[in-house]
Formats: sequence, structure tokens, C-alpha cells
Amino acid sequence: MKIFAVGLNYASHNKEMKRTFESSEPVLFMKPDTALLKDGKPFFLPDFSEDVQYETELVVRVCRLGKNIAEQFAHRYYDQVTVGIDFTARDLQKKQKELGLPWEIAKAFDQSAAVGTFIPREEIGLLQELNFRLDINGETVQQGNSSEMIYSIDRIIAFISRFFTLKIGDLIFTGTPAGVGPVKINDHLQGFIEERKVLDFRVK
Repeated sequence: MKIFAVGLNYASHNKEMKRTFESSEPVLFMKPDTALLKDGKPFFLPDFSEDVQYETELVVRVCRLGKNIAEQFAHRYYDQVTVGIDFTARDLQKKQKELGLPWEIAKAFDQSAAVGTFIPREEIGLLQELNFRLDINGETVQQGNSSEMIYSIDRIIAFISRFFTLKIGDLIFTGTPAGVGPVKINDHLQGFIEERKVLDFRVK
């Protein structure tokens, strides 16, 4: 199982992070399967970072084997969606960027890819117009709509499959809108698609 993630996919987040970089294609990175956190298990703050931040995203599950998938057929290759958290060690990421080094240690560490309960596509309507949000300790801290994506889910699927064979069970984190921020011990994170709660866990 592979975990793909897309960066710079919401203009609001790019502005929030003061990024001026523009790309004509999706910006892609990967996480190992050891990054996966599911079933409501707690997220344990790592000891190597003083600034671990949440990035709330829609996550889709690949349901068919595919390579070089045309964008017009990409909708056939994912069947479920949920809310996920791309945890980022922001201080490590900043340090690695300043040194011009890869920053997998800031993005791909153990438990850095939290996912909620997956919902079948047929239960939620248009994936191109989905509202999603994250609440921490009962307060909404981040929200977005899939229509705000710079690159649609189908475009992302087509792009990834040019370079990597997609397999059943692969996960794709589709990018985060504005509103990212730090987490601390005892925080209670709950993620929603529309008003349906799909993600619920605590920080330890």
C-alpha cells in the first residue's frame, strides 16, 4: 500500500504559507505505510519536533489497478473518500528547506498520515463540491471545499499514474486549504465531510 500526497493544491493555503512558487502540474510526495494512523488510535507527539501541525485533507482510496490513466477515466479508479490529517513537523521542514535538503523526515514519519472512516462515493454525491472540516476540542479550526482544489482528484489520479502504478488500497491525500496549525497533548481531533463525522482521535 502506497500513500501519495499533494502539496500546493489550495491557493488559500499557499497564500497562508507565503509560497510564491507556482507549478503547472501537481506537486507530489509520498509517505510509507508506517505513516498510516487509523481506527481512532491516538497520535503520539514525536520527541524530535517542537511544532507538529495538522493539515486537513480529503483522502481517496484507489479501487483498481491502473497505469497511465487518462483523466476522463480517472473517476473509475477510486471508490471511497474520508478526511485525513497530514501531520507535518514544521520546524524540521523549515530547517530542511533552508539547507536545500529533502524533507521526508518532516512529513513521512510514523503516524503522520491519519485517516478516518471511508465513505463509499455513492453515499456522498459530487466529490467536486464536498465541504470538509476539522474540529479541535469542539472548535472548528480548518475547513474547505473540494471545488477550491487547483488540481481536481481526477487530474491528480492521471498525473500520479504516469509515474507510479496505482494498486487497490493505495491512498491519495489531495491537499490542504488554509487554517493549518499546531497540535498539543490532549487535543481532541474530529474530522467531518459535510456534517458526517468520519475522523475522531486524540493527541497523546
